[in-house]
Amino acid sequence: MKRILLLVISLLAVISCSTTKLLPEGAYRLTANKVEFRGKEKISPKEVSMYVRQQPNTSLIFGWSPFLSIYNWSNGSGEGINKFWEKIGTPPVVFDSTLVESSRSNIAGHMEYLGYYHAKVDSEVEYRGRKATVKYIVELGDRIPIDTIVFEVPGGTFAREFSADSANITVHPGDFLAEKNLEAETVRGASVFRNLGYYDFSKNNYFFEADTLTDRTTLYYRIRNYARGSSPTDDPLAVYRIGKVNISHPSEIPFKESLLREFNTIRPGVPYNERMINTTYARLSALKLFNNVSIEMSPSDSAVVDCDIRLSGTDVLGFKANMEASTNSSGLLGFSPQLSFYHKNLFHGGEWLNLGFSGNWQMMAGARAHSSEFGVSASLSFPRLLGYPVNRMRGENVPRTEIRTSFNYQNRPEYRRSLASLSYGYTGQMRRDWFFQIYPLQFNLVKLYAMSDDFSRLLGEYPYLWDTFESHIDAGVGMMVYHTTDASVVPKTAYHYGRFNLDVSGNVVSLFNNVLPVSDFQGQHLLFGVPYKQYVRAEISLGKVFRFGWNDNNALALHLDAGAGWAYGNSTALPFEKQFYCGGASSMRGWQARTLGPGYEKMSEYFVLPSQTGDLKLEADVEYRFPSFWKLEWAIFAEVGNVWTLNGEGLGKLDLPGSLAGDWGIGLRVNLDFILLRLDAGLKVHDPARPAGERWLGPKGWFVPGGAALHFGVGYPF
Repeated sequence: MKRILLLVISLLAVISCSTTKLLPEGAYRLTANKVEFRGKEKISPKEVSMYVRQQPNTSLIFGWSPFLSIYNWSNGSGEGINKFWEKIGTPPVVFDSTLVESSRSNIAGHMEYLGYYHAKVDSEVEYRGRKATVKYIVELGDRIPIDTIVFEVPGGTFAREFSADSANITVHPGDFLAEKNLEAETVRGASVFRNLGYYDFSKNNYFFEADTLTDRTTLYYRIRNYARGSSPTDDPLAVYRIGKVNISHPSEIPFKESLLREFNTIRPGVPYNERMINTTYARLSALKLFNNVSIEMSPSDSAVVDCDIRLSGTDVLGFKANMEASTNSSGLLGFSPQLSFYHKNLFHGGEWLNLGFSGNWQMMAGARAHSSEFGVSASLSFPRLLGYPVNRMRGENVPRTEIRTSFNYQNRPEYRRSLASLSYGYTGQMRRDWFFQIYPLQFNLVKLYAMSDDFSRLLGEYPYLWDTFESHIDAGVGMMVYHTTDASVVPKTAYHYGRFNLDVSGNVVSLFNNVLPVSDFQGQHLLFGVPYKQYVRAEISLGKVFRFGWNDNNALALHLDAGAGWAYGNSTALPFEKQFYCGGASSMRGWQARTLGPGYEKMSEYFVLPSQTGDLKLEADVEYRFPSFWKLEWAIFAEVGNVWTLNGEGLGKLDLPGSLAGDWGIGLRVNLDFILLRLDAGLKVHDPARPAGERWLGPKGWFVPGGAALHFGVGYPF
């Protein structure tokens, strides 16, 4: 209770601090910009916000800006402790009335660009104390429909090709006249004709003129054989051909010249095609070997253009490090470091070698129990489909063939075991925003040994658990399909994504059951002396991120994750490593990894450290993200979810909504653009493992053992 009281007092101290005391005499703090549209038609305020010259301090909730309050803890002297408050705080935005008029002019100009002519923009400034709020009142103005379009284009071959493309023209009679739409048409048309060989053609070859003097508007759609701003000429628009093609790269990065030529789609003698240039650029960039790919085209003769491809160097060798850590109020600590070494050009053909080392440690404060895990992995990736010629590839994307192997050793209080794996597959990209991984071979060998006496007796009593943890072989196929509209490391735009994973194991091996030996214990068929697993497992993850607020600097992220696995044939349970779990830095952050579920189940007494898993998973997350100052961001999140068993018995069975767990929390992030570091504190709201009358938790339950968890992670959780 004392902690909660201290937190409330601190929060009130921050909120109550004046945000105007350090303003110069006679000045006002800009608290908000508002936009009001008058008339029947309205547009999104986002179309206006970026044209307002002065923006207020960003706020957290109800206009409260915590770092503005911290700045005002200073007395303005800039000395001693006051300098510290000014450094970590954010100064108030001093209202500048001269910027209101220029903002009005910017908004009116943009309305005309959108096709709203004679728009009126007024403003009102409301002063309260030493605070100012600006309201921009927008009357959108008139819209002018296009009655007739008159086309004027050069004759000959160009006229025929223009006619063939006429069905794709985006400006039509009946549309409203708008510079934005005309600009988009010039960009589209220029791309079409540059792909048809017109190297020196650009959007500046378009000339639009609208006759609005009569009661009917005529749009003159003209294409000239010269660009705007240049002198008129009688020379016809020419189709260019590729002349010389030169490729150069740093001598310190040896690369097979024949392979570079195969990746290149720009061939001497063929008609110029901008799509061909973009394809070559994308392919060479996809090697991720060269720091910069530069393709320069230069006319060398009449209707001939030469190509010069320059590839600049990068670090062929390097390493990466990653670290995740978490703890909860019951004293459970977890650390997961990762280190990998890579070589991007092993055989001088863009082959990637990656050697990885990983660890995972869990320990309970004040107890002797601990868990350790060590892993080593190696993968080799080739920039092509092995057995398929590079010169027969189509499109911009370069598929890769991957061979992976790994060995993992786990030492837990209940048992020790090792996992060895080998996989062969293909990864690549379909179109711009679809990615895939297909593994026709996935082979895992799991060996369980050195079990504790209690754990051995438990497995003997529960055959289902024995089938989960026993030594086994997992041989099958797997695939993943991923779609996203923003594949950047730290997305800055509104986007959505979807991921589907599928694993099928044991079906091919089962065809040989007639010749495989059978175990005396459970009647399972054996391969190399151990049972093989037979199951199907699928998981789908969907997410959408909305952007809003001035300059789209606030975000609302939604996430849904669902999965199911079914064992059959030679198995009665999914392998432990294929089962689903909740909790951790990216899932149900009120719990640590593998501490939630299944269903109403409490933490198993047979496992000293968490190992709660299930055959089914359902989770939904929502997170509100907003900026603070410098590179810092805040987040408020809420989550519901759990895992369940498929056998339909006991407390682990599926029971909705009663067995759904719930949490909420606060996160702090450091967004460095190329990487995002985050710290999340998750607080339990509904814990299905508690007795029936005690499952809902309030503030009293957050500051007791097991009521909260703290997580450190890299990248957004979803």
